[in-house]
Amino acid sequence: MKKQLTATVVAGIILFAWQFVSWAALNIHGSETQYTENQGAILEALSANLSADGTYFMPQLAPGSPKEEQKVFMNEMTGKPWATVSYHKAMNAGMSMNMIRGLVVDLVTAFLLVWLLGKIGSLDFKTAVLGSIAVGAMSYLTIPYLNSIWYGGSTVGYLIDAIAQWGLAGVWLGWWMTRK
Repeated sequence: MKKQLTATVVAGIILFAWQFVSWAALNIHGSETQYTENQGAILEALSANLSADGTYFMPQLAPGSPKEEQKVFMNEMTGKPWATVSYHKAMNAGMSMNMIRGLVVDLVTAFLLVWLLGKIGSLDFKTAVLGSIAVGAMSYLTIPYLNSIWYGGSTVGYLIDAIAQWGLAGVWLGWWMTRK
């Protein structure tokens, strides 16, 4: 039990540290948060027209619109601008709770990976590393990549994360979990 706990904590910290490196130090995800000099006018327009925090996809028909209108609407909108907007009425610059929640998620996912690798009867270093990368690849393919198919955008940063952070965790786990 102590070996699995150590494996989980260190792997969770590796995941957490990589996320800092990826987002802050290397800015791998910079293309996802682009700057526009029109941000003041855009935020003013959003604030005047949106009443609730949330994610909005525009344009779209009002809920409950008849099916006949949907086809006409899609034909009218094809080739015109569209946007996905995550709107919040107030910016919160406090990062403490976000960091705590991020670390907890990393510890939980590390625990799940340790549990999964522990079920492999003849676990060796190579299997631990490749298994960890496979978990990262599955995570990448089923969330960021699928979202990019429907909503566009670059997912290269997430692909790098999937390979790097899960590979690093796999190297640690392959070394630690195969020790006698």
